[in-house]
Amino acid sequence: MKRLRSLCDKNNLLLIFDEVQTGMGRTGKLFTYEYEDVAPDIMTLAKSLGGGLPIGAMLATNDVAETFTPGSHGSTFGGNPLACAAGTAALKIILEENLLENCCKVGSYFINRLKGLQLKYDFIKDLRGKGLMIGMEVDFDGREIVELCAEKGFIINCTMDRILRFLPPLMIDEKEVDLLVDILDEIFKGLKL
Repeated sequence: MKRLRSLCDKNNLLLIFDEVQTGMGRTGKLFTYEYEDVAPDIMTLAKSLGGGLPIGAMLATNDVAETFTPGSHGSTFGGNPLACAAGTAALKIILEENLLENCCKVGSYFINRLKGLQLKYDFIKDLRGKGLMIGMEVDFDGREIVELCAEKGFIINCTMDRILRFLPPLMIDEKEVDLLVDILDEIFKGLKL
């Protein structure tokens, strides 16, 4: 990331980070770029920014922001009063209720529980993530796992056909992680591959 920042600076290019999915604490820091010692010129936000209400935002450094004139940038889900109030409330809760700390603590616990499954099932090829943005790569199409989890009351996602993606609420606790991992174990045991 530092080399990328240097390349952008050297060539008068803007460095833009898309924090639509990763921002607002999902990875254990308010913004994922904080893990690097590099700041963007522009950052995009949405999804959890509004605490459940649709909102989108683009943040920019002062130098970049000065180049925008009224009407040069628009957004379908931009700063309407209701969405901005929801965004302010969501940010306040994230910070006041230590959800970033919880995200790191429970995310680490979650990864460790999933590593236990990885040791047990050789079709689990990889585990990766930060905080509560976790991916489990399996060597088959994961859509069936998504459906079976839904039948058991758990919503997970599958991306790129083989990546089971876990994006639980930032206030999840270890007991809830245990419930999901136990369900995954039960589902994995019953697979006919």
